[in-house]
Amino acid sequence: MFGSSTPGESPPPPPRACFGRGELIDKTVDLAENSKPIALIGAGGIGKTSIALKVLHHDRVKRRFGDDRRFIRCDQFPSSCSHLLSRLSKVIGAGVENPEGLASLRPFLSSKKMLIVLDNAESILDPKGTSASEIYEIVEELSQFDNICLCVTSRISTVPSACETLDIPTLSIAAARDAFHCIYKNVEQSDLLDTILDQLDFHPLSITLLATVAHQNKWNTDRLVKEWEGQRTRMLRTMHNRSLAATIELSLSSPMFQDLGPDARELLGVIAFFPQGVDEKNLDWLFPSISNGTNVFDKFCVLSLTYRNASFVTMLAPLRDHLCPKDPLSSPLLCMTKEQYFTRMSVNINPNDPGFQESRWITSEDVNVEHLLDVFTTIDTNSDSTWGACTNFINHLDWHKERLTILGPKIEGLPDAHRFKPNCLFSLSHLFYSVGNPMECRRILTHTLALWRERGDDVEVAQTLRLLSATNSQTGLQEEGIKQVEEASQIFKQLGDVMGEAQCSSALAVLLQSTKQFDAAEETASHAIDLFSKNGNQYQVCVSHRVLGGIYQSKGETEKAIHQHEAVLEIASSFDWLDQLFLVHCDLAVLFLAKSRFDDAQAHIGRARSHVADNKYFLGCVTWMQADLWYRQHKLEEARSEALQAADVFEKLGAAVNLQLCREVIRFIEGEMDKRQW
Repeated sequence: MFGSSTPGESPPPPPRACFGRGELIDKTVDLAENSKPIALIGAGGIGKTSIALKVLHHDRVKRRFGDDRRFIRCDQFPSSCSHLLSRLSKVIGAGVENPEGLASLRPFLSSKKMLIVLDNAESILDPKGTSASEIYEIVEELSQFDNICLCVTSRISTVPSACETLDIPTLSIAAARDAFHCIYKNVEQSDLLDTILDQLDFHPLSITLLATVAHQNKWNTDRLVKEWEGQRTRMLRTMHNRSLAATIELSLSSPMFQDLGPDARELLGVIAFFPQGVDEKNLDWLFPSISNGTNVFDKFCVLSLTYRNASFVTMLAPLRDHLCPKDPLSSPLLCMTKEQYFTRMSVNINPNDPGFQESRWITSEDVNVEHLLDVFTTIDTNSDSTWGACTNFINHLDWHKERLTILGPKIEGLPDAHRFKPNCLFSLSHLFYSVGNPMECRRILTHTLALWRERGDDVEVAQTLRLLSATNSQTGLQEEGIKQVEEASQIFKQLGDVMGEAQCSSALAVLLQSTKQFDAAEETASHAIDLFSKNGNQYQVCVSHRVLGGIYQSKGETEKAIHQHEAVLEIASSFDWLDQLFLVHCDLAVLFLAKSRFDDAQAHIGRARSHVADNKYFLGCVTWMQADLWYRQHKLEEARSEALQAADVFEKLGAAVNLQLCREVIRFIEGEMDKRQW
């Protein structure tokens, strides 16, 4: 019946190398052997075509389909039913000229086992394209033939529902290295090259273009790094005019993307600007001018321009670098987004306020906000709103995610006359205090105090003195700390600031305890509790109860100490104050460790760990306490392991005092272990 049919077209050869795709190729081959329809979905340049060609030429696939392995480039003909059917007839060798529908090809299609690859199928399957519905029906029917394995490669996920969809990931670092060195063998493996590959998100096409450009220009590693630092993805253009930009722009020219309207590209630019992308939970308040934001973000994902990472919609680094606004101030949508973030951070952070827990949003978006501030404090140095937001951001970090920030050197580099410098410095010093680096805190506070004294702001002078006194307590300068907190207390009294006076009493109690003036410390801490209680500041009541508990512990009055800590638990639990719950469980664990009540100590260490949340400093502290517990129980291996983990956390945070203690104890533990071996 088909004696007059043509032999059909042989597929293109496979790529010489396809690194890091072995498992994915094997899975696709398994599906092909069982004639299961397959869809390879992913961003442009991710390697879909290479995988499809490797599968087409796989020995098992050859045995299954023989010469009836066909490959159709869907972007090489106009998007219409007639062009698709004509191309299909020619490639498979059906011999039907200008078929008007799939009906005339069905007898041939049913006559033998075939593997048909529709490559770059987004050009015909785009729902907003010409004859989209009719083309989709043709492709869907092809996927229904029992004897045919249909393999679709596409940037969009609107493929026949019968297809087994495989989302193509980026490469592993090992595969990325192999892909680069397969093209350019004259560059040695190095950490610098790994860094560039990582900044490309191990995107196959970007790596291929990078290696090709380096090979064509005969660059060594130093020159490659220099060019990358200067040009980034703009350098990914070969001498034969193949470029990453062209691949990305091809996606943006699709009918589906064009149908999203004039704001779509700028919205992609906003996603590209933020390292984490955009949290879908925030679309309503982040983009109030975009009424159909959820639908637009869905379409971005369908087009493989973005992908979902937890609740964030983000994109591959090469796309991000290409689409990110080169001049952030020129993007009205980005500037609006900036103002939305700044407004959200302007909320006063007070644990006694009902909205305190809502401000914990910063724990998931701190990297985005930090980047936003890093950029805008550079390009808009004199903006009050930007530096005010910088202060607010650091305060948010201090309360909810204690870690250092890249904004620190920029703040310290401001001229002393800058309006917001002392505000930012004070917040920064508090952050150093919170992450366990009192020496840096003291250095910054000393500078801050001089600035506030020069400006004659008594309130800020007193606040700075109070924190400086607490810092001096930690660095062994108790007498100096007492003088500072007494001066601060006197200023607050003159100003009629009862809360400031109460905070000074709480700080003074700690200093008196450290100098073994226990009775005076007890009286001062009790006075602080009374003042905070009268003013309804339950958070500071918790802090002062913990101080008083520590004083009782120092006096050897264990039951009184426990009673104070239990008072903290009762209050903090009702407000769900994670930091106070963490700290009081740590206090109790220390108390029970001192009494060798190891089971009780272990219980409170476990409860403290449950309140760590995103706080890395807390994680280091509780890990350190666990090491102490193991050591006291003579479990040296376990103690050393936990201490090493704690040291790693403290080192990353810059918590110098904690880190030094960890290292000293690690050496001591290792010395004990050596003695045991002897």
